[in-house]
Amino acid sequence: MNITLEQAETLLAKAKAKAIEIGIPMNVAILDTAGHLKGFIRMDDAFLGSIDIAMKKAKTSMLFRMNSEEVGKFLRPEVAAYGMESSSDGLMGFAGGIPIKKEDQIIGYVGVSGGPIDQDFIVASAAAAID
Repeated sequence: MNITLEQAETLLAKAKAKAIEIGIPMNVAILDTAGHLKGFIRMDDAFLGSIDIAMKKAKTSMLFRMNSEEVGKFLRPEVAAYGMESSSDGLMGFAGGIPIKKEDQIIGYVGVSGGPIDQDFIVASAAAAID
């Protein structure tokens, strides 16, 4: 099962509402299960450099089917997989990339960037919540 356009639009609206609530303009990317872009928003005044980061957080989550910060545990210099962040056209190993699940099945991925990492995670969590 893949995320539908309607679901993606709903989740983008949730992300936008949460970003407005915390006062941080964000870039939010939603990918389907194959890693293809399903939806994207760039809020006014969101950092341009964060566009790529949001996309790569979602892609990192998709490639490993886990939160991007969990992948980050393997990217540390002291871990044997050091250098892995250069694979797959670049990985982002910090919070803000999350699988989107419906009934315990992954249907897509969200990546958020624009604020401090903890705020990116808050907005991504709001965007990953399917009703």
